Amino acid sequence: MSDVAERGLVQQWHGLLARHAAVFGALEAKLQELHGIGVSEFEALERLANADRQCRGTDLTEAVHLSQSATSRLVARMEREGLVERAMCEQDRRGIFVTLTEAGRLRHEQAKPTQRAVLKEMLGDD
Repeated sequence: MSDVAERGLVQQWHGLLARHAAVFGALEAKLQELHGIGVSEFEALERLANADRQCRGTDLTEAVHLSQSATSRLVARMEREGLVERAMCEQDRRGIFVTLTEAGRLRHEQAKPTQRAVLKEMLGDD
């Protein structure tokens, strides 16, 4: 790779990181301010809402882009807040199902327009 091509690639990478940070920061601030949840909580609620209100813990880990232990802490926090419930998988006792509660469904419905508005503002027609 030439030096010019490498510099261009690195500039693209830095631009992507900057855009991600800007969008993530705006989402985090607005979701916290208006709904008392962060981006990771919203993404977990969104995944559960779109998965018939229940999914395996491992699937949730992939959806929220966190490590398994960070996702476990996230789910525990959300469970304490009454947004989700955890249950053992009957077919595989090692598996955990995370289920959206009615309070979680309502919080998602309330926060979804906020999330979409921030995305439109930050990512809409450049």
